[in-house]
Order: sequence, then structure tokens, then C-alpha cells
Amino acid sequence: MSSAHPHHWTPPTPMSEYEQAAQEKGYVRIAGVDEAGRGPLAGPIVAAAVILSEAIPGIDDSKKLTEKKRDAFYDIIRAGGHWVGVGIISAEEIDLIGIQPANYQSMNDAALNIEPKPDFLLVDGFTIADCIIPQQRIIKGDQLSQSIAAASVIAKVTRDRLMLDLDARYPEYGFARHKGYGTKVHMEAIAQHGPCAAHRKSFAPIAQRV
Repeated sequence: MSSAHPHHWTPPTPMSEYEQAAQEKGYVRIAGVDEAGRGPLAGPIVAAAVILSEAIPGIDDSKKLTEKKRDAFYDIIRAGGHWVGVGIISAEEIDLIGIQPANYQSMNDAALNIEPKPDFLLVDGFTIADCIIPQQRIIKGDQLSQSIAAASVIAKVTRDRLMLDLDARYPEYGFARHKGYGTKVHMEAIAQHGPCAAHRKSFAPIAQRV
């Protein structure tokens, strides 16, 4: 994707001490990993893994950024010499395997979708089960590591855009507004129309209606 060399990178911001510590242990391709969409009643869970080739000033946990800023950072990450992997698990698959295995699967897929593969992962809030790459779990990692913050932006923007696609397909549910979360408007739409193919039938509020 780029000829940039992440191992030449000296992270200049305080958010990057975890990357620096991993580099000091000899790791070179250090990816931040985060997910979006664990809690909603509809749509996929999306994870992203990002290896930054240089620091991105001002990037933060995607939840702390406005939509406009998230989109701007998304474009910067996608345009630069950074390495990005994404993992997407559909609502149907979530119903099949359960939300936590789906979460691990999406994160695993994201990390393995970077070429060449990362040799170390910084993961927001989780230790990824069955992951072959060495990893470190960081609580509130999206606020402490630039790589994880970048992954949180990619995951969130990717998922939001997928929810806009679902909104066009199923306009009666208002997915563009609530992104599949169990808001009052969303619950009323489910009560009126029943669940659609994008809903997670295994989640309690939907399971009670199916």
C-alpha cells in the first residue's frame, strides 16, 4: 500500500507511549485495533486495524470527534502511507455465533487483512481470542494510543456508512439517524414493522418479537 516504513517512526505525541514501548521490545509493524457496533440491535459489527506510518496530530477516540472531524481523519488515514485492515461481521453471522465471538472474529479479520501482517497489536479493551499475533489489551486505548484512535475512526466511519446503505434499503427504521442502536424511535419502528433482515434476531428486544 505504501513504501513508508513504520519502524522509522518516532511517535511525537503522548498518545503514543504504547507504540514506543512495543518498538523498544523489537516489534516493527504495530497495529491499533478497535471495533464499532457491539451494542446495536441492527447492522454489522465492524473492526479496524491501523499501522500508522507517522503521527496524526489531533486524532482522538472517534466518540469524542464530530462526524465532520471523523470523516476528515478517515480521509487522512486512507490517503496517507498508513496500513489499514477492516473486518465486518453481518447481523446474520452475529446471530449464528454470538456477539462476543463475532467481536473477536471482526478484530482478527481486521488485523489479518493488513499486508504485510502486523507483528504486534494494541487492542482497545479486549484480548482477542484465538489471535496468532502477539497483543496488548489497553483499557480506554482509543484515548491513549494514536494507532487505536485511528482504528476507532476507521471502524466507526465504515460502520456508519454501511448503516446509511441499510437506511436506503429499509427506510422505515431510521438507521441513518440511530445507526441501529435501540433508541425510542427505532423500538417504535420495530413494533410497527417487525424486524428486517438487518436486525440481530438473537438480541433480547428482537428475540422477544420473533
